[in-house]
Amino acid sequence: MKPTVSFAGATIAPEEFFARYQRSAAALHALGVGEGDVVALMLRNEPMVLELMLATRWLGAHWCPVNWHYKAEELRYILEDSGTKLFIAHGDLLEPLREAVPACVPVYRVTPPGADGTAGSPAPDEWSTFRDAASRPVPEARPARGAMLYTSGTTGRSKGIRRKPATPEQSAAGLAVQRLTLGLAPGMRALVSAPMYHSAPNSFSVGVAQESGHLWIEQRFDAEQTLRMIEEHRISHTYLVPTMYVRLLRLPEETRKRYDISSMRFVASTGSPCAPEVKRAMIEWWGPVINEAYGSSELGYMTVLTSADALKKPGSAGRPLPGVSMRILDEDGKPQPAGSAGLIYVSQPAYADFTYNNNHAARARMERDGHMTMGDVGYLDEDGFLFIVDRSADMVISGGVNIYPAEIEAVLHLMPGVADCAVFGIPDTEFGEALAAAVQPLPGASLQAAQVIAYLQQHLAGFKVPRVVTFHAEMPREDTGKIFKRRLREPYWEGRARRI
Repeated sequence: MKPTVSFAGATIAPEEFFARYQRSAAALHALGVGEGDVVALMLRNEPMVLELMLATRWLGAHWCPVNWHYKAEELRYILEDSGTKLFIAHGDLLEPLREAVPACVPVYRVTPPGADGTAGSPAPDEWSTFRDAASRPVPEARPARGAMLYTSGTTGRSKGIRRKPATPEQSAAGLAVQRLTLGLAPGMRALVSAPMYHSAPNSFSVGVAQESGHLWIEQRFDAEQTLRMIEEHRISHTYLVPTMYVRLLRLPEETRKRYDISSMRFVASTGSPCAPEVKRAMIEWWGPVINEAYGSSELGYMTVLTSADALKKPGSAGRPLPGVSMRILDEDGKPQPAGSAGLIYVSQPAYADFTYNNNHAARARMERDGHMTMGDVGYLDEDGFLFIVDRSADMVISGGVNIYPAEIEAVLHLMPGVADCAVFGIPDTEFGEALAAAVQPLPGASLQAAQVIAYLQQHLAGFKVPRVVTFHAEMPREDTGKIFKRRLREPYWEGRARRI
């Protein structure tokens, strides 16, 4: 793997970048990092992230990307739970969190991009200094294990995903899956601006390196800057989430027309569903290059939805990928017919098996007859396209009736003046739970709760209409673009023993 990497106006040639991550592999090995060990990385987007991921991968170890928004308690939990062998962080992120690092874990800092550094000799714990001083030879490459990702934790304590080493056959099959879902291709000219500590941007970046492509790394997403870079560097591939689509579409028409985006060949989107109207608008603007995949950090990618299929099957998550076995089962394990919703179970042999670190029981509960479920509820239509109804964890039970918020959100997204929304359960003395809707209006739109309720009453049965409607200038979001429902829900349940 010899990628070209560009960042902040500078480019690292393939041979130079290859030499860098080989030196990092030798330095990690000198510190005792070997097969199955964990190296935790708390770094903003920059070339060092990719360098260390590839170096760790070379050793058959896991890299554990840590969200740099985390506070001390969250960091301490991940470092302890993962059994981290080494922790590397940007210096400015590290200092406020040093007390959270277990005493047994060696720590190295990375000077943030653009920092002036300190006068005199570099700090003794500067990673690049230690890397370049390492004199040991580069060890032989070991079977790759990949990232040790931690689940988002929106429904409880986050769990670390520890994957077995991939066989040569799985490595080849996994790359084939990524070529279908992320568009990976030899010679690709790719842009990543989503946080690389998240699963999809992480695998996208490593995938570009596997293809020896050219990767432009941005520290953060900016809508017009994205268009500027596509035109200037003839970008062919990128990874975007639906929130980024919305921000691109909100650019003034004259700004959108100013940039030539004809070089784009593939836009990948995973992690959160995209409203059909938003996807259609992006396809009309960018052409048939918008692609969506349904998957999870545990099970990998399961389906893919091309632009053509998105226009034919609005709201679908796509068809199962080649080699994927997908079943829709009720709570008793009975297969459901086309059009009937149930728990989605899949078998994806392209990925090595996994377990949850220190919590194998949680992984065991997901399996039924060789297939696994993430708790998502959906159905397959008569043409074999998957439609996600909801996360089972988000399901609201009101008066004994199961209600799936995603169905209500899909209708509310169509209401004029609504930019985004979230529906969730709140406590109700009589029914156990009632429905609430949080709405983000479009700029300049004037909406009232009574209008929202009346609109939903026109399209949904009465028991699906929220009783409470609140308005928000901006929704709380995770960095993946997903709405952080827990933050919307928690104030209603504060002081109560139960949360559902």
